[in-house]
Amino acid sequence: MKDKNKFPYSEVLKKIKPQKEERKKFEAATASFLSKLHKNISPGKAILGGSGAKDTWLSGNPDIDIFVLFPYEKYKLKSEQLSTLLKPLLTKTFPSQKIAVLHGSRDYFQISFQGFTFEIVPILNIKKAEQTVNITDVSPLHAQWVNTKAKNMKDEVRLAKQFCKAQKIYGAESHIQGFSGYVLEILIVFYGSFQKLLAASQKWKEKEVIDVAKHYPKQDALFNLNKSKQQSPLIVIDPVDKKRNAAAALSFNSLQKFCLLAKEFLNKPLASYFELTPLDQKKLQQEARKQNRHLLFLVIKPIQGKEDVVGVKLWKVFTFLQEKLKPYVVTKADWEWNIKADEACFFFFVSLLRRLSWEIRQGPPLNIPTAAENFKRKHPGAFVKKGRLMAKLKVKNPLLKDFMAEALNDAYVQERIKKVRLIKIG
Repeated sequence: MKDKNKFPYSEVLKKIKPQKEERKKFEAATASFLSKLHKNISPGKAILGGSGAKDTWLSGNPDIDIFVLFPYEKYKLKSEQLSTLLKPLLTKTFPSQKIAVLHGSRDYFQISFQGFTFEIVPILNIKKAEQTVNITDVSPLHAQWVNTKAKNMKDEVRLAKQFCKAQKIYGAESHIQGFSGYVLEILIVFYGSFQKLLAASQKWKEKEVIDVAKHYPKQDALFNLNKSKQQSPLIVIDPVDKKRNAAAALSFNSLQKFCLLAKEFLNKPLASYFELTPLDQKKLQQEARKQNRHLLFLVIKPIQGKEDVVGVKLWKVFTFLQEKLKPYVVTKADWEWNIKADEACFFFFVSLLRRLSWEIRQGPPLNIPTAAENFKRKHPGAFVKKGRLMAKLKVKNPLLKDFMAEALNDAYVQERIKKVRLIKIG
């Protein structure tokens, strides 16, 4: 898609950009919340943070981030106490409100107020990234940078966010491992527009380095960053903290999905790429049949708990099942979690409804005598292949339906979900 004007981005923005009335409610609720808070938080001060402070938020987003800044010099050696100091101040300010405690790198709090969900995060009032004690301390510096560098690109950021959100790769949480809002803001500033970002993604190489602030000469970032911060497939140097990879949480699968969808959109731009479509069992069944595959569809009732914790448990169950299903040849798999409906859906396209009734179990090499003897005692029919012991074992449940019944009763699964509401194999 060479000409941006061929696709009506303005129509997408009408749906995702907060309009006048929604902005008024947002601003009024934020002003009221901050006014109440300021009466009780001395010596700290509270400010609007996140996408609200950057004006890159999406319509319909009920979450508002508030940062409570504590004096750096006074509390830099007491950083771990900030959450404990903030909790009673919130209780005093909002005595009739339920205050939820959320666990992160530093505990933070959640309060429902005037139709919005406020997340209140205690941080140190730092002036430069070098003063950071906790990763959240640098957040206001991120907002300042975005408001300076992306002043005329806020709508381009919104397009990028909605594109990723619709494709379920938006968010750095462990169960998503996608693009954070800040990473997308950096990428938009670096490339100049959503359209250019999509085009650039088609040329990204393994461990592509994005260094918008030019902290390092060319690829030198890989020599300067800590190895633990180079695990992601895309390296995005934080413009306000050169020692940080802002995309550290991004998984290979999320990046691969983004690049593939970008290619599809550039070739055939459709508004549907910006629309979040729930998993539909009937449509998946039709797709599976066209590919000569079988659909395994599960509806899961999650356990109760904090959103991030529950999300990780669901993701772990999905990846556990995906790994266990390999003998049935999984060709496509995905999952989604509808928090409002309190259910998650998993699906797998498999090639086989029945696997081989036996499998080869690999044992130790012969040059480890003790382990080899133990393996032969356990498996009397063991044989040698390329200097290593092997055993041919009977598979307990070769039929997929029997295997799934066993897998879903596994303690690993049972500890992480409440129950399976539906299992459909077709």
